[in-house]
Amino acid sequence: MGPIGKYANQTEGYYIFPKLEGELSNRMMFMGKERLVWSLNNYLGLANNPEVRKADAEAAKDWGLAYPMGARMMSGHTKYHEELERQLADFVGRPSAYLLNYGYQGMVSIINALVNRNDVIVYDSEAHACIIDGMRLHFGKRFVYPHNNMENLNKELARATKIVEKTGGGILVITEGVYGMAGDLGNLPEITALKLKYNFRLLIDDAHGFGTMGPTGAGTDEYFGVQNKVDVYFGTFAKAMAGIGAFVAGNSQVIKFLKYNMRSQIYAKSLPMPMVIGAMKRLELLRDDPSHREKLWTIVNALQKGLRDEGFNLGDSGSPVTPVILQGTVGEATQITYDLRENYNVFCSIVLYPAVPKGTILLRLIPTAEHTLEDVDYTIKTFAEVKEKLNNNEYSKEMKVQVVE
Repeated sequence: MGPIGKYANQTEGYYIFPKLEGELSNRMMFMGKERLVWSLNNYLGLANNPEVRKADAEAAKDWGLAYPMGARMMSGHTKYHEELERQLADFVGRPSAYLLNYGYQGMVSIINALVNRNDVIVYDSEAHACIIDGMRLHFGKRFVYPHNNMENLNKELARATKIVEKTGGGILVITEGVYGMAGDLGNLPEITALKLKYNFRLLIDDAHGFGTMGPTGAGTDEYFGVQNKVDVYFGTFAKAMAGIGAFVAGNSQVIKFLKYNMRSQIYAKSLPMPMVIGAMKRLELLRDDPSHREKLWTIVNALQKGLRDEGFNLGDSGSPVTPVILQGTVGEATQITYDLRENYNVFCSIVLYPAVPKGTILLRLIPTAEHTLEDVDYTIKTFAEVKEKLNNNEYSKEMKVQVVE
């Protein structure tokens, strides 16, 4: 069953595969009760924005969910797909962009297309699963460096350089802009500075940074001011845009190459029209109305400052992702989660070993523009009480979870 599946009988329906119901917002229903939800990547609150829902509904009415039929290379290409690509490229400051059906398979396919057996990949140890799966298709060498360890990255680049000097290949460095579990940022300034010493291309997965980071929301590379040093930029619609799909952007030559070589796009049906039209409306709001991002960061700053003032360890988060790091057993972690949901009506995600070290409990909070400062105050007080209970060993006794159908 695997490391997670072996607990299915005890946890499914409550701790994993929970059913959140109702409008996508800061408060939703879980097991018949309203909960304050901190688990949705709906950063800008666009999921139920009236303009977005109207655009989605009108596009579905006008086009249906089938159009266009077929892969884009054959029969699924439209002027609307091209227009969305033009707008995305312009927004993230690149000459060209290519629309992708899904983020996960898109990243897998980008890596597969960009490298061959003569090339070497150098990547961060905390890389997302889609990056790992993409590298599994690579027949050449790949080297990993400890998370954000620039000294080690320098050593791995030196190793990679010796190899490609013999093979005639190139080096692809892969990092994330925002690491979605811990919320810390890829060290883009120092990574890009290494280009002065080594010849490599840089691919950044900015799933959590697109729409949230930077002066205009154009991403983590905009935040650091290194857009012109990132060769291939990847963003997804599944987070700040509250939709389906993704895109890759870069210079025209690279994007054209990907367009003709990404198997996940060549051999898959085109993104349906309602998702394309809906994405344009989301991008318009993201780009032209900074109030959504401003509200998000008001909540982020209040939540993170309040938790830190209470003595909580949030790691090195420099993004909206807010990890609350505690020390305890798996049993204590499940009881904390149960207490939060049943007695405080607070729903957040729980992360345990092997995603984090043994003995570590990570409660992952995702602030959004839908949350209120009252939500923040209540959550900080709640977490302070939970921490006191944990310190007093009150979670050592098992609480029974009653899962209702």
